[in-house]
Amino acid sequence: MKPLSMMLSMLVIGMTSNAAMAEGASSVNTSLANTSLPNVSPANSKLVNRGAYIARAADCMACHGEDYTGGTPIETPMGEIYSTNITPSKRYGIGDYTEADLKNALQKGRAPNHMLYPAMPYPSYSGMKEEDISALFAYLQTVPAVDEAPKEKTDLPFPFNIRSLMLGWNLLNVPSTEKRDGLNETQKRGEYLVNNLEHCGTCHTPRNSTMGFDKSMYLSGAQLGHWHAPNITPDESSGIGSWSEQDIVTYLRTGELDQRAYAGGPMGEAVAHSTRYLKNEDLSAIASYLKAVPAVQTDDKVSAVDVSRLPTPINESITHDLLAQKEYLKQAKAAVGNGSNSPESLYLATCGSCHGVDGYGQPDARYAPIVGLSSIRRERPDALVNMILHGVEGATNTSPIMPGFSDELNSEQIAGITNYVRVNFGGLTSSDVSASDVDRIANTGVDKPFLIKYAGLLAIIGIIVAIAIIVFIIRAILRSRRRA
Repeated sequence: MKPLSMMLSMLVIGMTSNAAMAEGASSVNTSLANTSLPNVSPANSKLVNRGAYIARAADCMACHGEDYTGGTPIETPMGEIYSTNITPSKRYGIGDYTEADLKNALQKGRAPNHMLYPAMPYPSYSGMKEEDISALFAYLQTVPAVDEAPKEKTDLPFPFNIRSLMLGWNLLNVPSTEKRDGLNETQKRGEYLVNNLEHCGTCHTPRNSTMGFDKSMYLSGAQLGHWHAPNITPDESSGIGSWSEQDIVTYLRTGELDQRAYAGGPMGEAVAHSTRYLKNEDLSAIASYLKAVPAVQTDDKVSAVDVSRLPTPINESITHDLLAQKEYLKQAKAAVGNGSNSPESLYLATCGSCHGVDGYGQPDARYAPIVGLSSIRRERPDALVNMILHGVEGATNTSPIMPGFSDELNSEQIAGITNYVRVNFGGLTSSDVSASDVDRIANTGVDKPFLIKYAGLLAIIGIIVAIAIIVFIIRAILRSRRRA
């Protein structure tokens, strides 16, 4: 959803293409591991504390913020949709909601006075259990009320500003998923978490012509503006077929897997606000279910990692020794020639201070390691190029921000850095990304379905046709009366 506007670290190069999980996890982001659930207190009732957990499992904070005041822009092909205040404020939030109102909003996309847009993932929440809605309602009544509206308000162009159109959309696209047969109890729990509460398909499933889920490509990856949510089906070549269930659990708990993946962008937010707080049995259930969904192969395949081709740190402690890193970077720049326009020199000048000369980053400062990450091993370089072009915001207020270099570097320079990173840190034998490839990626807009792209024109034509039909009927009635 949030990217549907969508960050955990600096170069999310690892998550964008494999924002889901990976293999061989030995490095753990201890700032995320074993985190206790906020807003849970012995002073609260069991129902309220359970509701706090449901709010985390449903990833409410990624869009509405940790204080639930909203205002987060959610990028969609129809325009930006801003999340709302869901604190108990009676004037600006949901303080007047009954439990039935919340249920209608979650399951039907229907607020007391208007229809909601599916940027609020009610197509997935439509499957929420009654007891979970009750717990969530009880919890939301206890959060501090904030009596102010978000600074921005959703204002979509015609005809999308006619919210009643969502009634027809809902008939076609709600619910967004169907329950599968043959699952064990653990996998059924995982199905509920993946399909409903965590609404993973919102980002990872391509859309059809109406912007609903393309169910035949469920969880096979989708483009979210400049982000790409990867294939998380168990396909061996383009999905997560080679990952173990423990790899999935580790990734969702910590946001990283050593020399495999690093969560950022929307997935960074999902880890930071939601999955790191889940119980071990729930993470295991998600992992078990993701290994059981039908595998879907896409053309964005990942080259197998060749560990022998990956760099090794100059010493074991340098990633934690910032002074040593600074000196090592200075020496590396001098060796290639300061001011050189070579790909290596460009990498050292623009990326080396954060990700390190050898690509191992600065774990203590949460600058991402990029060695071996699956996104830089994909056949399509789009994810990596977009990272360099547009940068990455942090998932939390204390997360580092990676700047974009679209205004500082030309396409040939960005192509050079891309090739350097793919070969030297991805272990690829070669990479031939060109300046024209960078231009193509930079100029690729959101692929709008025909019905969305021409919705305004089609609506006007429909109105004209409807008026013409009405006029024809009236004239026919008048003529028949005259004859009578």
